[in-house]
Amino acid sequence: MIPRVTRVSWNALTSATWARRCRLIHTLPIPPSTASLSCAEDRAGAKVWLRTFEDAKTVPRNLVELSFSRSSGPGGQNVNKVETKVSARCRVDAPWIPIWARESLARTPYYVKTSHSLLVSSSASRSQAQNIDDSLGKMHAVVMNAAKSFITSEPSAEQRQRVANLKTVYDNRRRLEKAKHSAVKKMRSNKGWCE
Repeated sequence: MIPRVTRVSWNALTSATWARRCRLIHTLPIPPSTASLSCAEDRAGAKVWLRTFEDAKTVPRNLVELSFSRSSGPGGQNVNKVETKVSARCRVDAPWIPIWARESLARTPYYVKTSHSLLVSSSASRSQAQNIDDSLGKMHAVVMNAAKSFITSEPSAEQRQRVANLKTVYDNRRRLEKAKHSAVKKMRSNKGWCE
């Protein structure tokens, strides 16, 4: 449990304790504030953020707005009486969503243009609690996939060497096939035939 912070002690917090308290409250890392990942430092920071964001597995409830409604489909009277369908909404410009992924999020089917937000719903289960977990997990996956699509990694020396070897092997095989095909064509020509 997080101890209550009074106004007097709030100002006395150091940056380390502030960061620790934010992690306890939000449990999501704050992404680097770069719009593009053009330099190596930005990419490295984004990779670190992505690893910690991936470890979170879900978005905390306090960072999204949840709404409930009656689900449709099979389920008997339970669907008509209980509001089990969950819709999770979060603004695209929320501080925990990386700036470089916002444009990509605006092109996803979960984007709602009028409210500039993401809307993810779930009615997979008869239980409201399971649908909440499912919709928060979906929201996490959508943001993670959008952020991951912009992060490119440089190949290692091993990978570069492997690609170079594969290219050499391919070029040699291609040269042999061309020589074989050329020999077949020369055999078909009229050169050297006596009339």
